[in-house]
Amino acid sequence: MRSILTCVMIAYASFATAHDAATGWSYDPYCCNGNAHNGDCQMIPSKTVAITPGGYLLTLKPGDHRLLTREHVFLLPMTKAMHSGDSDYHLCLFPNEDTPRCFYAPEMGY
Repeated sequence: MRSILTCVMIAYASFATAHDAATGWSYDPYCCNGNAHNGDCQMIPSKTVAITPGGYLLTLKPGDHRLLTREHVFLLPMTKAMHSGDSDYHLCLFPNEDTPRCFYAPEMGY
Protein backbone atom coordinates (compact mmCIF):
# COMPACT_ATOMS: atom_id res chain seq x y z
CA MET A 1 0.00 0.00 0.00
CA ARG A 2 2.80 2.40 0.86
CA SER A 3 4.50 1.76 -2.51
CA ILE A 4 1.26 2.54 -4.36
CA LEU A 5 0.90 5.79 -2.46
CA THR A 6 4.51 6.68 -3.22
CA CYS A 7 3.99 6.00 -6.93
CA VAL A 8 0.87 8.17 -6.98
CA MET A 9 2.70 11.03 -5.26
CA ILE A 10 5.62 10.82 -7.70
CA ALA A 11 3.26 10.77 -10.68
CA TYR A 12 1.35 13.78 -9.31
CA ALA A 13 4.58 15.71 -8.69
CA SER A 14 5.73 15.11 -12.26
CA PHE A 15 2.60 16.87 -13.54
CA ALA A 16 3.24 19.95 -11.40
CA THR A 17 4.61 22.62 -13.67
CA ALA A 18 5.22 26.29 -13.24
CA HIS A 19 2.95 28.78 -14.89
CA ASP A 20 4.29 31.18 -17.47
CA ALA A 21 5.02 34.86 -17.15
CA ALA A 22 3.10 37.11 -19.55
CA THR A 23 6.11 37.19 -21.88
CA GLY A 24 6.20 33.39 -22.15
CA TRP A 25 9.01 32.15 -19.89
CA SER A 26 8.18 29.87 -16.95
CA TYR A 27 8.54 30.59 -13.26
CA ASP A 28 10.32 27.91 -11.26
CA PRO A 29 7.87 25.29 -9.92
CA TYR A 30 8.97 25.98 -6.32
CA CYS A 31 8.03 29.63 -6.72
CA CYS A 32 4.57 29.58 -8.20
CA ASN A 33 1.20 28.26 -7.18
CA GLY A 34 -1.82 28.66 -9.42
CA ASN A 35 -1.81 29.97 -12.96
CA ALA A 36 -1.31 33.24 -14.83
CA HIS A 37 -4.70 34.52 -13.67
CA ASN A 38 -4.73 33.62 -9.99
CA GLY A 39 -1.16 32.55 -9.22
CA ASP A 40 1.18 34.14 -6.74
CA CYS A 41 3.87 35.14 -9.28
CA GLN A 42 3.50 38.30 -11.29
CA MET A 43 5.49 41.06 -12.96
CA ILE A 44 5.83 44.15 -10.77
CA PRO A 45 6.45 47.70 -12.04
CA SER A 46 10.12 48.63 -12.27
CA LYS A 47 9.34 51.92 -10.49
CA THR A 48 8.62 49.89 -7.34
CA VAL A 49 12.18 48.50 -7.22
CA ALA A 50 15.24 50.40 -6.03
CA ILE A 51 18.71 48.87 -6.05
CA THR A 52 20.50 49.65 -2.79
CA PRO A 53 23.78 48.49 -1.22
CA GLY A 54 21.67 46.19 0.99
CA GLY A 55 19.80 44.61 -1.92
CA TYR A 56 16.57 45.23 -3.79
CA LEU A 57 14.16 47.56 -2.00
CA LEU A 58 10.60 46.86 -3.12
CA THR A 59 7.91 49.40 -2.22
CA LEU A 60 4.59 47.95 -3.35
CA LYS A 61 1.01 49.17 -3.14
CA PRO A 62 -2.26 47.40 -3.93
CA GLY A 63 -2.44 47.06 -7.70
CA ASP A 64 1.30 46.46 -8.08
CA HIS A 65 0.71 42.73 -7.46
CA ARG A 66 -2.64 40.94 -7.56
CA LEU A 67 -2.33 39.60 -4.01
CA LEU A 68 -1.61 42.90 -2.25
CA THR A 69 -4.30 44.44 -0.09
CA ARG A 70 -2.06 47.03 1.59
CA GLU A 71 1.36 48.68 1.16
CA HIS A 72 4.46 46.52 1.67
CA VAL A 73 8.17 47.27 1.82
CA PHE A 74 10.55 44.35 1.31
CA LEU A 75 14.36 44.42 1.34
CA LEU A 76 15.59 41.38 -0.58
CA PRO A 77 19.30 40.46 -0.73
CA MET A 78 20.83 40.52 -4.21
CA THR A 79 22.02 36.96 -3.66
CA LYS A 80 18.40 35.79 -3.43
CA ALA A 81 17.35 37.32 -6.76
CA MET A 82 16.70 34.87 -9.56
CA HIS A 83 17.27 35.62 -13.24
CA SER A 84 14.23 37.07 -14.96
CA GLY A 85 13.37 35.58 -18.34
CA ASP A 86 12.63 39.05 -19.69
CA SER A 87 13.67 42.60 -18.82
CA ASP A 88 11.12 42.95 -16.00
CA TYR A 89 10.97 42.35 -12.27
CA HIS A 90 8.70 39.57 -10.98
CA LEU A 91 7.62 38.69 -7.46
CA CYS A 92 6.07 35.51 -6.08
CA LEU A 93 4.22 35.83 -2.78
CA PHE A 94 3.44 32.67 -0.84
CA PRO A 95 1.79 31.58 1.44
CA ASN A 96 0.44 35.11 1.91
CA GLU A 97 1.06 38.68 0.80
CA ASP A 98 3.56 39.21 3.63
CA THR A 99 5.98 36.54 2.40
CA PRO A 100 8.12 36.98 -0.72
CA ARG A 101 8.94 33.47 -1.89
CA CYS A 102 10.84 34.26 -5.08
CA PHE A 103 12.06 37.45 -6.70
CA TYR A 104 13.18 37.66 -10.31
CA ALA A 105 15.34 40.53 -11.53
CA PRO A 106 16.58 41.34 -15.02
CA GLU A 107 20.27 41.08 -15.73
CA MET A 108 22.07 44.28 -14.88
CA GLY A 109 24.10 45.59 -17.81
CA TYR A 110 26.87 48.10 -17.41
